[in-house]
Amino acid sequence: MRKSEIARETYETDIALQLNLDGTGKYNNVTGCGFLNHMLDLFAKHGRFDLQVTCKGDIQIDDHHTVEDVGIALGSAFMQALGNKKGIRRYGQSLLPMDEALILCALDISGRSFLVFNVNIPAQKVGTFDTELVKEFLEAFCRNLGLTLHIKQLAGENSHHIIEAIFKGLARALNEAVSIDERYSDEIPSTKGML
Repeated sequence: MRKSEIARETYETDIALQLNLDGTGKYNNVTGCGFLNHMLDLFAKHGRFDLQVTCKGDIQIDDHHTVEDVGIALGSAFMQALGNKKGIRRYGQSLLPMDEALILCALDISGRSFLVFNVNIPAQKVGTFDTELVKEFLEAFCRNLGLTLHIKQLAGENSHHIIEAIFKGLARALNEAVSIDERYSDEIPSTKGML
């Protein structure tokens, strides 16, 4: 079982995270930010990852540090759980509809961090959540996993639907990318011999 545990404490956040890449989609996420909890729950369920996150952050200021630091911890957890990445499919993609929203997500667990984020979220807030933090989360996640990630919005008007489609699409694309290809289970999927 490819599992990891991350403990990350700063002056701004205190995070404990458990991840199982080969799970069933069980989750228990308590970050102090309700919308982030909801997105992490969706991510776990649709990626079939078992995920537990607890975060005590300085949300009396705003959600920025909590959201970014959970992205850092989650990216680190994937990196740790993947180990040498032997046998993984490496690439994943998803075209995900959420009512009127349609999100294309394509990714490569390449060891190189790169985010292309072609998304227009109309509202500045969903509830109390600052929608600009979606990109902050993804940048932190990509940086700490070494992930190349392209997210393109093809349709969408409702900010909640757009963001939800991003997290679901990311989860499904990652599920594909981290899955083991039994034909090449003892190989690193790169001509370099490492990722």
